[in-house]
Order: sequence, then C-alpha cells, then structure tokens
Amino acid sequence: MNIKEAKEQIKNAMKAYFTKDEFGNYVIPVEKQRPVFMIGAPGIGKTAVMEQIASEMNVALLSYSMTHHTRQSALGLPFIVHKNYSGYECDVSEYTMSEIISSVYEMMEKTGVREGILFLDEINCVSETLAPVMLQFLQYKVFGRHRVPDGWIVVTAGNPPEYNNSVREFDIVTWDRLKRIDVEPDFSIWKEYAYSAGIHPSVLTYLEIKSEDFYKVESTVDGKSFVTARGWEDLSQMITLYEKNDIKVDEKLICQYLQNRKTAKNFAVYYDLFNKYKSDYQIDDILSGKASAEITDRARNAKFDERLSLLGLIIDGCTLAVRPVVDTDAVSTEFMTVLKRFKQQAARPGAVPSEIMSALTEEKECELKIGIKAGSLSHEGQRRKRILIKNMQNMMSGIAGMNSAEALKKTLADFENIIRDMKKQAASASGKLANAFSFCEMCFSEGQEILILVTELTVNPNTAKFISKFGCDAYFKHNKELMFYDRQKEIMAQIKELEE
Repeated sequence: MNIKEAKEQIKNAMKAYFTKDEFGNYVIPVEKQRPVFMIGAPGIGKTAVMEQIASEMNVALLSYSMTHHTRQSALGLPFIVHKNYSGYECDVSEYTMSEIISSVYEMMEKTGVREGILFLDEINCVSETLAPVMLQFLQYKVFGRHRVPDGWIVVTAGNPPEYNNSVREFDIVTWDRLKRIDVEPDFSIWKEYAYSAGIHPSVLTYLEIKSEDFYKVESTVDGKSFVTARGWEDLSQMITLYEKNDIKVDEKLICQYLQNRKTAKNFAVYYDLFNKYKSDYQIDDILSGKASAEITDRARNAKFDERLSLLGLIIDGCTLAVRPVVDTDAVSTEFMTVLKRFKQQAARPGAVPSEIMSALTEEKECELKIGIKAGSLSHEGQRRKRILIKNMQNMMSGIAGMNSAEALKKTLADFENIIRDMKKQAASASGKLANAFSFCEMCFSEGQEILILVTELTVNPNTAKFISKFGCDAYFKHNKELMFYDRQKEIMAQIKELEE
C-alpha cells in the first residue's frame, strides 16, 4: 500500500486501541495491542507520517532509532535487591527502568498528554544481544520489569533486507504478534504532502515530467545508487535557502542529495531551464491579468514539458497568494475564543486589561511549547500558533494603560482590522486564481492543461481550503466540464474534508 493508506490503517488501529469500556478501561489491554510494523524502502516518509498522525490525533509522539541502543539502554541496568520470601532470605537481580520507558513517563510529566505513540524505527536492525529483549517487548510491551504505560501504542518501522545489510529476519513467532503494513513509494500520494510541506516547484514539476525518478535504488559497480523521497525534500529545502541567500544551485549541491548521477544531472539541467521559464514567463504578470501577447503566444506554442513547468509556476504563485489567507482564517477561530475570554475577564472589577492579555498570551506560548515537546503540533500548527501569539502581543502593547472599556474597544477594532486585511488578501488571491484560469483558457483551450490545473488545485491543501472557503467560479466551471461524475464527487469530498 502507499504511505497515505498506511497512515489511515495506523489511525484506525489507534482509534480501536484507544477505545474504552463503560468503566474507563481500554477494551484491548496494552499487552494485547499488536504493535504496528511498517516495512518499506528507506526515505519514503515513514517517520514523517507518524508526525502527521500525532498532530491530527492530538497525541504525543516519542521516537527512537533502535540501532542506537544497546541491551543495557533498552533493558535497564541490573542491581541487587534483598528479598524475604516467607522467611527465606535471598538476593535478587532487578533492573532499573529502561531509558525508553522512562522517556515515555517523562513526556507525560512534562506535557500532561496521557496518550501517545512510541515509535521505534529500524526495529529489525537491532544488535544480536538486544534481539531477545526486543522480542519480549513486542510480545508483552515490557522492557525488563517495566511496561509501556496504558494509553501508549507501539508503532515500529524497518527496511526490507535488500536495502539494509543489517536487517535481521523475523521468525513466524514474531510476525504473528505484529500488525504488518508494507509500504511502497508513490509519487502521486507524496505530492499531496509535498504541497503542504512547501516543496520547491522545480522539484514538483520535474517529477511530474519524470515521475520514474521519484524513487529508485540501483546496484552498480561503485555500490548503491539511489534517490528517495527524503532526498527530494531535503534538496528542496536547500534550494529554497540557497535562492534566499543568492547562492548558486548547481550539480555539486544536487549530487549531495540525489545519489544517482544520471538523475542528479538531469535535474540540474532542468533546474536551470525552470529558472529560465520563471524569468521568461513573468508569472506575476500572468496572475495580475497582464500577460503580454508574446508570453501568451509562447505558452500556446510550447511543448507539453514546458507547459507543465509553466503550470507548476502558476500553481506556486497561486499557493503563495492564498497561504496567508488560509493561515489567518485558521487562526481567527482560535483568536475569537481568546477575545471572548479576554472580554469576560476584563469586565471584572479592578481588572487590568494588559495583564489579562499578557496571561492569555503566556498560556498560548505554553501550549506551543508543549505541542512541540509532545510532537503533537505540526509545523503548520506551530506556524499558526506563532501568528496568533504575535497578534496577541501586538494587542497587549496597544492596550497598555487603558481601562477595560477602552481596551475592549481597541482589541475589537484590532481584530476587525485583521479580518478586513484578510478579506483584502482573499480578494487579491481570488483575482489571481481567476487570471490563472483565464490565461490557461486563452492558451490551452484544447489541451489537458486546464484539467491538470483543476486537479492540482484540488490536491494542494492550501488552494483547496481557500476555494472551499472563498470559492472560485472558474474552478467549479471547469471541474464540472472536465471531470466525469465520479471524479467530481471525489474532489468535492476531499474539499469538504479539508473545510471541516
């Protein structure tokens, strides 16, 4: 299955494992909850998907790579305890709490989050001395004499033997105690994640053209030659930062992340071509509805590969336009709750409005810290929490020295200004989306480019959320014209899910 299907399987297992009976006890006791074991090629997003699951289900996430552990760190250290058994005295060996188990308890103590995921990566690459301990753990959720706390499920991951010489084959006894999920790389699924993660458009458009380069592992006379999803994502981040700092992106950099010489060379050539398209086509003019006749003629006569690159640039421009609106819209709901609490507390006799806002701001800062520590807050969630905190800090400084009536009036005006600015940005972004469709209608009236544009705007979480909230007549028009009935229902369902 692909990584998206694996994610749903794990979430469903967690919902089942977290189900409680009428007495508040877990229906399936911890020791009977089969650990999930994701097995798949390296770099396809196994760790990233666990972060997404923790965020979406609002539980803690604690990750360990088992190749870094010895028998002692996993099991704990032995010590001698004097015992008396019905008059028979003896010394008995016991073990200190495992580093891994103690980390779970520490996570709960520091964050207050009682349910979570213990994610053990490279589980099938443990040392020979640790293997028996791991077998006991997978069977009973116990290291030494200490068990994984109730409310924590165990998810493990590993690579098939062909990718890692250190892999230890599990026997039937072990497999029979695991929920095995085999994961395969899939570019179309990874692309959904890539849009939300802000993967550089040159990477996305290149892989649209040459999807066979998304993931490959080859054996050569010089050893393994490979390209992974992780490599593409890390390269994308470096490209973005190099461009920001005016550093040239060249094949020497690309080879450090795409460790297949042919793919690295092909992408280096494409990246230069992509930047030429970016300069030639003047995307800002297209999205502003000011594309020249020269640009329109060039797009109309371009080859399909060039058209795909142009569409990638247009979609990237639309994403940049809608993302601040989507962020502000998401933040505004939580902001409204904060302001209601502020209003209630400021109405009390003797209230000091600036101190109240300061306390509410500190509360949100604490939520941010706990979310980061627990791994339950996504990068997107962290960014939006920081936007909220920044707005609250601005309000706090703006109401310094005011009485409650003045402060309430000022905070309401500030919030209305934020919403007003968001609506202006939304109107601008809507115009850019409309212009993107107008340009494509003018240049690609008989091709499949508009179908691609509609599909990509649906897959892209930012544009899909924007359209679901603020609409886009051209999108719905072409969606109705170009998608057959079942495809249309599928897209609308996806947008509805994003809206909820």
